[in-house]
Amino acid sequence: MEPELDEKHIAYIVSQDLVKASSRLPSNRHRSMMVHSLVSSLGLLSAPHRAQVINPTCATYKDLATYHSRDYLDYVLNPQNSQDSDAPTSSIFGIEDDCPPFPGLPAYVEIVAGATLTAVKAVCQGIANVAICWDGGRHHARKAHASGFCYVADCILGLMALKKALPLSAPAEGLPPKKARILYLDLDLHFSDAVSEAFQTSSSYSTPQILTLSIHHHSPGFFPSSPLASLPDMDNPEFDPFTLSIPLKRGASDATYARIWTTVEALRDAWEPDCIVVQCGVDGLAGDPCATFNWSLGSSEGSLSWCLKRVLTQWPGKKILLGGGYHSANAARAWAYITSLSLGNPLDLDTHIPDHHSFPQYEPSFTLDIPSGNMQDLNTEADLQEIESCYHQVISRLRDRLSAGKV
Repeated sequence: MEPELDEKHIAYIVSQDLVKASSRLPSNRHRSMMVHSLVSSLGLLSAPHRAQVINPTCATYKDLATYHSRDYLDYVLNPQNSQDSDAPTSSIFGIEDDCPPFPGLPAYVEIVAGATLTAVKAVCQGIANVAICWDGGRHHARKAHASGFCYVADCILGLMALKKALPLSAPAEGLPPKKARILYLDLDLHFSDAVSEAFQTSSSYSTPQILTLSIHHHSPGFFPSSPLASLPDMDNPEFDPFTLSIPLKRGASDATYARIWTTVEALRDAWEPDCIVVQCGVDGLAGDPCATFNWSLGSSEGSLSWCLKRVLTQWPGKKILLGGGYHSANAARAWAYITSLSLGNPLDLDTHIPDHHSFPQYEPSFTLDIPSGNMQDLNTEADLQEIESCYHQVISRLRDRLSAGKV
């Protein structure tokens, strides 16, 4: 039986201050404004089928210092280091190149981290079964270094907060309560390097609460470069069954995602998380400037909406949805549709974009759907069989660890 979704228990994290700060991000100018204005124009924040809007509270210095170094925070939170176009860059802290200083950077760091932490509080305090924070999802920022358009590690901060705040889960009768388990599922085109590395452990005696799974493109020269981005190597002494990747080749389509999703769900079944955090990066959708994958939003098996519908309606546990992506109009389309899925009242993909101030940005279709293109899917049958074979062993190893009582 599929879990019921109750619109009264869907939290949507947004405020004017959050939109203003996020819309200044150099890599995603005005994306936040486009996303939230479309969601609102489609009536998803108003009766009868509406999410509960929660205004985020800015993260404090103490909140941020839970993960980030104090030297880094002292630099990025100092307005003098980002107040105008002539602000100094810093190779030490990564405030250069793809992460340039920009006016409003301190406010951006505080409110984006605060928004994700607000989503965490909403699910942990029982306010929501699903919390949506489309301005979150920054998965490349390190402890003391900005990277990949990410200045704050809100994903890591959110996962750390979840570990502390989620209540103990009730196991089978007669067994003691156990710490809550968390699944971090990253659907972004790019590997979740900072998140995966932050929670990696090579100890066979550790008791992690978090399992990370990143599904992404991986090839020589493609950002970010990390050995963890490859298919797990069971023979590597550093192998960690709680830090996992499914790398895909160019052109990954709905058919490829449908094929690997059986593996994803088998892993979920083995881990049995109490909470799932999904980084819903949309840069793998057709039409994104990265032009690497050929994923669609549509309703076909393996599409982004098909995958997310399964997560939302068939996977037990609380959920937190975060964002990521570079085509602002398509990000708005995808996240508006996923918001409607969360509410249990999915919009028609042929829905016309309402007339609002961002309307011209949705040409030429002016509809909600994001169809796939004509890119060739280079993920062969042999590639997919290799993934399935590898994860058959990974899941077996994971089950062994769990049954041994080490988690």
